Amino acid sequence: MHSSNQQTCTPLHEGAAFADIIIDISHEKVDRPFQYRIPEALREAVTIGCCVSVPFGRGNTPRKGYVTGISDRAQIEEDRIKDITGPAEEEESVEHAMIRLAAWMRECYGGTMIQALKTVLPAHKKMKSLEQRAVRLTLPREEAQALLAEYIRKHHLARARLIEALLQTADGVLPYPLVTGKLHIAAANIRALKEKGILAVDTTSVYRNPVTERVRNAAEEERKRLSDEQSHVVKDMMARFAKGDLRPSLVHGITGSGKTEVYICLIEEMVQRGRQAIVLIPEIALTYQTLLRFYRHFGDRVSVMNSTLSPGEKYDQFRRAREGEIDVMIGPRSALFTPFQNLGLIIIDEEHELTYKSETAPRYHARETAIERARLTEGKAMVLLGSATPSLEAYTAAKKGAYQLYTLTKRLTGGTLARVRIADLRAELKAGNRSPFSRDLTLLLDDRLTRGEQAMLFLNRRGLHSFLSCRSCGHVFRCPHCDVSLTEHRGGRLVCHYCGHTEASVRSCPSCGSHYVSAFKAGTQQMEEQLKKQFPGARVLRMDADTTRTKNSYEEILSAFADYKADVLVGTQMIVKGHDFPLVTLVGVLAADLSLHDQDFRAAERTFQLLTQAAGRAGRGERPGEVVIQTYEPEHYAILAAAAQDYDRFYEEEMLYRSLLKYPPAAHMLAVFLFSPSEEAALTFAGKLRMRLEEAEREEAEEKRALLIGPTPARISFVEDVYRFALYLKHADMEQLVRLRTILEAEEVPANVSIQFDSDPMRTL
Repeated sequence: MHSSNQQTCTPLHEGAAFADIIIDISHEKVDRPFQYRIPEALREAVTIGCCVSVPFGRGNTPRKGYVTGISDRAQIEEDRIKDITGPAEEEESVEHAMIRLAAWMRECYGGTMIQALKTVLPAHKKMKSLEQRAVRLTLPREEAQALLAEYIRKHHLARARLIEALLQTADGVLPYPLVTGKLHIAAANIRALKEKGILAVDTTSVYRNPVTERVRNAAEEERKRLSDEQSHVVKDMMARFAKGDLRPSLVHGITGSGKTEVYICLIEEMVQRGRQAIVLIPEIALTYQTLLRFYRHFGDRVSVMNSTLSPGEKYDQFRRAREGEIDVMIGPRSALFTPFQNLGLIIIDEEHELTYKSETAPRYHARETAIERARLTEGKAMVLLGSATPSLEAYTAAKKGAYQLYTLTKRLTGGTLARVRIADLRAELKAGNRSPFSRDLTLLLDDRLTRGEQAMLFLNRRGLHSFLSCRSCGHVFRCPHCDVSLTEHRGGRLVCHYCGHTEASVRSCPSCGSHYVSAFKAGTQQMEEQLKKQFPGARVLRMDADTTRTKNSYEEILSAFADYKADVLVGTQMIVKGHDFPLVTLVGVLAADLSLHDQDFRAAERTFQLLTQAAGRAGRGERPGEVVIQTYEPEHYAILAAAAQDYDRFYEEEMLYRSLLKYPPAAHMLAVFLFSPSEEAALTFAGKLRMRLEEAEREEAEEKRALLIGPTPARISFVEDVYRFALYLKHADMEQLVRLRTILEAEEVPANVSIQFDSDPMRTL
């Protein structure tokens, strides 16, 4: 969904007389709107998102509320519905904009208004403030000295120890935990001295700070001087900001070109103008290094938001943002809804990442939603996207002029991109090498270990599906209709989850006749064990879902590797995104094919992005880097373009396929997902929806009709006793798909079936 399709808040339509109003936006139970009547005189003024005054409760106490919906139908008896008193007398607040943003999300992505509200206004349970206590000497120092001598004479050693410690401080104050812990003073002694008026115990409320001591105590780094390319981005964006040209910007910079330095300089410019900034990152694993760099520049004016924080920490970070205590919020997708009052800049780093698309209703994309949030600031905020491998959607928008494109072509270190080798695993098999490491990779690993340099081994394992391929020639069994790999199911079936095509599984290759046909499966733990077996002296760290379950595990693993406490880091996608380790001079991609043949029309794009990002981890310091990509398809255009680190070459070829098959961004796509414990009920309702769509399209000219695919079983068609099916609609105009979605939303859904919509899905279900 491109920005040209974005909607503004919906005004009251003619004849509508009722408004749904949320009374307390900060309350934990945000899903309880109340319906009020809109007086005739207010019908032009009342719109979604506006703040109104209403009588509330039995005493009709005047309360402030926000309009979340407008209707011409009463939900209860009309004589029980109260009237809106009038507009609330207050300045435009962040809540106004957030509710309008929720309405836009509901319109563009489907779902309910309540789901959208819960997304943009996450209900945080009110938490008790974190309190800090301190012990303070209340006597004049001369009297305290005399009292100390008396306590020593009477052998009141604990009290003497406390008075002596307080006298040694400049202000006569010590933290309470230090007194009871390090000084071993019992609470009874503190209480007794307090009752005598010798000392006081002061209690103050403080914010919980999720920024760890490791980050706060990090040494200052020398500020890098911007290159000419970087300076141009900063100066041009700020000049455009001053002129009111708020088009989204895309920085296409090679790995190591210094995009983060550009971000920091732009934020500094915004902060000087009294504005605030949100920095979105795709992975929690990136938080530590990103936060460290920003903290060195902005100190306690920067904070972080992610799923590892405690409820109290999350509550306090939103309070700090709302009250202007911080200028920068860093975090994944949900940080986009930080309640900054003076937002000036939203940065989406690694904008191509799948994690920027929500997988629950409303299935919003952070890129488009950020652009709409910036628009709702009424000319005061910009959006900057950054990536070495931009999404096809963003790059297409930039080529059309909807985004301002900037390029960074040089590495800050002055070095060159890593040298990339492609290891043909078919040749390795013929040579008798059955190790997961090719001969090139084995030699290079041994060399790096001897030289005291570091290596990263990346196994592209996320979303692993068992695709069938020939180990001799690399042939992959693909759907003849959809150009995606077939998935092997139990019972000897190969299934396409796009169109439902099914064929029998075979054990000999139709291309070369080889019997080396099997499903491709692998795991990081097996790679770690094999590495230790082949290189007994190597110090190995593993980073995947199993080793990063605890709160600080990401930080601990990455810090250990940065401190050279390991020679090799083995991991999944989380290790190849955005990290900067100067001693890493070798990256091995162990199985490029795992994403290349994932059953998704974006598989080639995702593979190119991952391989290019992985290659970018090598040689970021002064020493040159090398990369080995292991694959059964060395001739694939995505592999070749990644090895050459040539984005334009990949973009041109991939867009040809997207255009032929009408996939985003060449066209738009709407996915309709159906879930039910009854297979028959799901299929019957899916068939009814298809018939309803065909009926709705019958009046359209044939060339203007949407392309309908399915219903077909979902990629994983049976999960936790629930059957899953999908319908796909394709059309050049997103507004047509929104129209069709609205028709489907009006259909009565059976009690044992649920339905979800996904606009321009990032992955198939």
